Amino acid sequence: MKIWSSEHVLEHPWEMVTTAAMQKYPNPMNPRVVGVDVLDRHVDPSRKLHSHRLLSTEWGLPSIVKSTNISFTNMVSVDERLTYKQHPQDPEKTVLTQEAIITVKAVSLSSYLEGLMASSISSNANKGREAMEWVIHKLNTKIEDLAVSARGSIRTPMAAAAALVEKK
Repeated sequence: MKIWSSEHVLEHPWEMVTTAAMQKYPNPMNPRVVGVDVLDRHVDPSRKLHSHRLLSTEWGLPSIVKSTNISFTNMVSVDERLTYKQHPQDPEKTVLTQEAIITVKAVSLSSYLEGLMASSISSNANKGREAMEWVIHKLNTKIEDLAVSARGSIRTPMAAAAALVEKK
């Protein structure tokens, strides 16, 4: 068993980061993730949101492996946990803590393979943070577009009211 962990500060408020986390897939940084299923989501008594999701991935395995239907689920498991908390000193930032427990069973050189997978997870964590920035940018663009649209629709009635006042 190999344990990997990382901590990163995102330069965005917790509300924006958690909204982006729920909309992270699909994204161009992680094209192998082809689907996400929410297995369980609940708020515990201390008001923490827990979301247990299953990610479906496509790794482009050789056709011989696909035709024999080898999924490696009995040999390899990765349990990943991401925690988002408001930064203790700056409410406009969020602390992301990532942990992964990697277990390779019934394979020779399992500790070597676990190390290789931990290295891959570390690299993918960087891509995941890039994906979060990409989603946050998309969300901010939508918010700005809605604000512009709302200001335009507010101006129309206000312009009409101003025109009425000027006529009097």
